[in-house]
Amino acid sequence: AERIEQRLEDRIPELEQLERVGLFTRKEIRAVLRKASALEYKIQRRALRKEDFINYIQYEVNLLELIKKRRARIGYSFKKDEIEYSILHRVHSLFNRATGKWKDDVQLWLSHVAFCKQWNSKHQLSKVFSTMLAIHSNKPALWIMAAKWEMETRLSSENARHLFLRALRFHPECPKLYQEYFRMELMHAEKQRKEKKEFEQAKMDLGEFNYSEEILNGEMARIVYREASQKIKGVKFQLAVLSIAKLFDFTQDLQKEILETLQTRYTDDPLTWDYLARRELELGSLQPTEHTTKQKKVSEMAQREERCCAVFDEAVRAVPAVEMWKCYITFCLERYNRKTNSEELKQKRLERTLNVFSKAHESNLLSEALYKQWLQLLLDSNLSEKAVEVAEAAARHFSQSVETWQMRLQVLIQLKRDDVTQCFEEAIKHVKSKGSLPLWTLWVEWSEGTNSKEDTEALYQRSLYATTPAESVTMKEMYLDWTYRNGGYKKVKRLFTSLCENRPFSLDFFRKMIQIEKEQESCKMLHLREYYERALREFGSTNTDLWLDYIKEELSHPQGKPENCGSIHWRAMKMLQGDLVEDFVSKYTLLQTGHL
Repeated sequence: AERIEQRLEDRIPELEQLERVGLFTRKEIRAVLRKASALEYKIQRRALRKEDFINYIQYEVNLLELIKKRRARIGYSFKKDEIEYSILHRVHSLFNRATGKWKDDVQLWLSHVAFCKQWNSKHQLSKVFSTMLAIHSNKPALWIMAAKWEMETRLSSENARHLFLRALRFHPECPKLYQEYFRMELMHAEKQRKEKKEFEQAKMDLGEFNYSEEILNGEMARIVYREASQKIKGVKFQLAVLSIAKLFDFTQDLQKEILETLQTRYTDDPLTWDYLARRELELGSLQPTEHTTKQKKVSEMAQREERCCAVFDEAVRAVPAVEMWKCYITFCLERYNRKTNSEELKQKRLERTLNVFSKAHESNLLSEALYKQWLQLLLDSNLSEKAVEVAEAAARHFSQSVETWQMRLQVLIQLKRDDVTQCFEEAIKHVKSKGSLPLWTLWVEWSEGTNSKEDTEALYQRSLYATTPAESVTMKEMYLDWTYRNGGYKKVKRLFTSLCENRPFSLDFFRKMIQIEKEQESCKMLHLREYYERALREFGSTNTDLWLDYIKEELSHPQGKPENCGSIHWRAMKMLQGDLVEDFVSKYTLLQTGHL
């Protein structure tokens, strides 16, 4: 208590200043003291809680924001040392206590970092980063954040470099660290180039400034890249570094070196070829395009795309793999989907894309997803006969895939072909019963609109035995719904009774039947009880709403017996499991008081 009193007394000078300069009233000062006292007591307990520290910090931050707004409103900008700085000091000490107690909470550290940045506490932030990295040295993202701050805010490339080198001792094979270190060295070189240029323009003597030509040309970045290349294998890293190098206009030699590495070490990787091919588009766009007609632009774009395709053609010969064809097709589809006013170019792109799909199919190197894209493209282009052929070929290649058969069947249904039934039979023969539900639902939905009622009913009956028990649940719901729509109440009641002989069931199956009964003019409570009792046998131990609906029905139905509610409540209490009993009791109380 004495310590808390001391802390509150330490606040008095700043609060007096707030009142004296007219930022806060006497009443507000007292409110601040009361709140601060309560918060202080919470963080002086034996058993400390993180939430108490967070609440205290949040209160102080809100106070700072309020002071800032009041200053702006009355135009008073003095006494910051005696007001804001003492609050800032207190927030930093709170953060230090919290991070000292809960060292593993990265979010707490990051909150302190964000606070320091917001209030421009550079000296304090440097300490925070230093302590945080000593504890969380296993997180590369934190090293990168600290180095970026040194480079971009404190403008100290030396400190940033030092941090990256320390980080690489802990994470010698982290691609992201090398990428950011590489970027930092290039930014440093660019900064020095700009400085030198400005000095030269001002015709100042460069004697005291030593600008090394090697550093100006990005030699440090080259050293980082070479070091990284020995430790990190893979095309993705090379391409990431190359994309960073491209952001700087003095890295042509470095870009050439990275390209050479790609072409010598990674010629068997599809990503290398994909990059080299797409590069042809950029090479063409570097030339000046002033005073060119639309026709000339179109022909130039067509030539560039042809050059890209020539590289891709060479790639699929060198690396005949599914991934390589995927890169080629993705490129063609991207170009086809680009907007253009030239019909000729649009047609050329379509023909090229379809041609590439055909070649990949002939090589047996087309994935299931790409077959789907090919089909979609053919249907969009009104090439229905070809679409049927492709769908058939896809089903042959991936004969056990439900999605592929579904795709083929949807094409046949869309084109209103005669061999839909035959194709369904073929699909069911090839696909395992587990997972075949999408095919059965598609088949019965198609049959409902095309075949006779007898054929559809026979199909529903067949589907119940052909699907797995878990999937047959969905078919039962659909069968019940279809029978009611097409056969009426008596028929659906007979069907319900027969379907109840074979488990499993879903809750929706019973709810559907209850809903059907309620829709009848002479809705009988006797029947509703039967359906509720059947449903409770299956789901009574896991569903509170079902019991409550049963009780509501007894209370509101003209033929209901309110006296049954007590026994239903007693059964529910016996049957429900775990926390559901408490949930049921609270809902039942709300029902009795008329709030549910």
